[in-house]
Amino acid sequence: MGYRVAVVGATGAVGREMLKTLAERNFPIDDIAAVASGRSAGSQVSFGDKRVLTVQNLEKFDFTGWDIGLFSPGASISAIHAPRAAAAGCIVIDNTSQFRMDHDVPLVVPEVNPQALKRVKRGIIANPNCSTIQMVVALKPLHDRFRIKRVVVATYQSVSGAGKEGMDELHVQTKAGFVNDPIVNEVFTKPIAYNCIPHIDKFMDDGSTKEEWKMAVETRKILDPDIKVFATCVRVPVFIGHSEAVNVEFELPVTVEEARALLREAPGVTVFDQHEDGGYITPIECQGEDATFVSRLRRDPTVENGLAFWCVSDNLRKGAALNAVQIAETLVAQGLLARKAA
Repeated sequence: MGYRVAVVGATGAVGREMLKTLAERNFPIDDIAAVASGRSAGSQVSFGDKRVLTVQNLEKFDFTGWDIGLFSPGASISAIHAPRAAAAGCIVIDNTSQFRMDHDVPLVVPEVNPQALKRVKRGIIANPNCSTIQMVVALKPLHDRFRIKRVVVATYQSVSGAGKEGMDELHVQTKAGFVNDPIVNEVFTKPIAYNCIPHIDKFMDDGSTKEEWKMAVETRKILDPDIKVFATCVRVPVFIGHSEAVNVEFELPVTVEEARALLREAPGVTVFDQHEDGGYITPIECQGEDATFVSRLRRDPTVENGLAFWCVSDNLRKGAALNAVQIAETLVAQGLLARKAA
């Protein structure tokens, strides 16, 4: 027997990736529903190689009898419909930012803190921010062994983090540049083609952006409340795949060889670290892959017990859809998800 799974926001980039990931990983499903806004109702999306689903209207969708809701419809929509689904007995795994910092909602990366799933009180589990997920997957084995004091990270985030509209804008602007047409920006604050924008999400009072704030507070909630994190988040003209330059200061002495050995054994991490031309992973190489790739491991001599590395991951997969599906898989493995009769 399988489960009844509703994918909410099924017509978006992450929603489609959720459907694809469920099919690829053979998640045990008895019934699957594609759900989205009223304007998308009646359209069709693919589930696996041979099945097409007709999109149902979220406003009218009854979550009674559904086991799992994988949500990625936008924070304001999740705020309304995730509690409604949870009240109907459907376990919600929400990919938006709406519930991440609620004290009674677990914020989970299965390779890092699966034990948090035992504290689901409201029927809602939060998927962390895409840039946070890949970083904590790489930091977890290092923190367990050497204890992290401080992290300074610069991100290079693809336009798919802004959804289909962001990808479309990069595509249109890139073509316009080739034929010398005017470059018009609507999604981003400045042209993204042939450019980098040090601004993701809204600015906060201290001059940080909300994306930078998310990386700090989410890392502390997931990994350790005592870790200090300072982030600079940059949007770059890449379609899929987030990259991060991570600098870590530890309490205990660390060597590159020890760190490399730990990371090679860590779940969800692939180390490709050759100190030669091309001996590292770039965003285009991580597309469609599940792992967080770590390269360019080296000692930072400017601080005591310092280490630096480069990490890359597909933000639509591990940064969103895959992590949500892995949460569902972990619920099943831990016996925390009871099937409902169809």
